[in-house]
Amino acid sequence: MDAKLTLKLDAEVIILAKEYAKEQNRSLSRIVENYLKLLASREMDNNKEIEITPFVKNLTQGDGSLIPPDYDYKKGYGDYLDEKHK
Repeated sequence: MDAKLTLKLDAEVIILAKEYAKEQNRSLSRIVENYLKLLASREMDNNKEIEITPFVKNLTQGDGSLIPPDYDYKKGYGDYLDEKHK
């Protein structure tokens, strides 16, 4: 069910928003509605606890990092380049 909402916005913002809506071949009402839905869904997602699967837990080093603390980045990158250019 649709309902009416009145917003008070800066006149230039309204002009730009209407131009954008016209370029997108969409109504400004639908653009605002979709944006508000997106904001509401993100807020709901932020309030949910994210479950980490056992597979992802197994990838970590125990302290939450994916890379061992003694990993030699320069050697790793050198090895990568050697393989890439064989």
